[in-house]
Amino acid sequence: MNNFLKLVWNEQIKLYAKKSTWIMIALIAAIVIGAGLLAKFMDSGIQTEEYGADWQSELQQENAALAKEMEEDEFAQFSNPFTIQKNEYYLENDIKPLPYDGWEYVLENAALTSLLSLFTIIIAAGIVSNEFKWGTIKLLLIRPISRSKILLSKYVSVLLFALMLLVSMLAASWLVGALLFGLNGASPMIVQETAAGFEQTSVLKEILLGYGFGMVTLVMMATFAFMISTIFRSSGMAIGLAIFLMFAGNTLVMFVSQYSWSKYILFANTNLQQYFNGNEPIIEGMSLAFSLTVLAIYFAIFLAAAWTAFTKRDIAGN
Repeated sequence: MNNFLKLVWNEQIKLYAKKSTWIMIALIAAIVIGAGLLAKFMDSGIQTEEYGADWQSELQQENAALAKEMEEDEFAQFSNPFTIQKNEYYLENDIKPLPYDGWEYVLENAALTSLLSLFTIIIAAGIVSNEFKWGTIKLLLIRPISRSKILLSKYVSVLLFALMLLVSMLAASWLVGALLFGLNGASPMIVQETAAGFEQTSVLKEILLGYGFGMVTLVMMATFAFMISTIFRSSGMAIGLAIFLMFAGNTLVMFVSQYSWSKYILFANTNLQQYFNGNEPIIEGMSLAFSLTVLAIYFAIFLAAAWTAFTKRDIAGN
């Protein structure tokens, strides 16, 4: 175990010795700060002012103004109905709307997990293939440590890198959100739109679900890139394939969703959000347990293929 931990530590040192790693972290920070400033100082449509004691009348007046705007501006017909329906939910359930705060900013930034996936794919694609590219694989394998431990240490390092990016983005989002918008308590309730309509829920719950769903895709695509990198020793191929499939996978599923076998495609199962908040699975016959099983099978196949390629390969000619 001590040797394994040293291997992981060495991989982490190599990762953070690269300028590209710090560029990725800086980009995440810049995007989080920039998006927060835009939301704060541009007309983004968010409610940053707190309603007064007669908030019911304020909402009714706001709905009347929005309805009038819809009569004069055809573009308002697309956005205003959502706000009107949300205001009506507040009125019907006697819930005073809270102003936009740092917690909601953290929740909105869950969409940035796609960027984290992209960065993790780049790291996963090069962590093995670069050893062959630079010729350092021989120096690595002459140690009295099994190839399995070496490969596992590299994969664990990829996951630790992804975790670091996630924690960094959460911390930056919370800090920027708190400074720019303030916080409505430690765990405020917010109103969210679901497939069944609007409902009140805990913002912390939504944050955990939102980032958790994003991490599922991140782990699966990083593992796929790790496998391709290990088998073909090409970081370019691994990055290209993983990014293409990550962005085109859902479109592919939609094209073949009429076929029963399409539910076994990886990308039909990575979006676990389809089983929550009253949503229906995109393909009939799917369930949360089914998707978790399919994901586990793909995960095992990716790692088994990488392990087989790495442990059985003859590197004498490399």
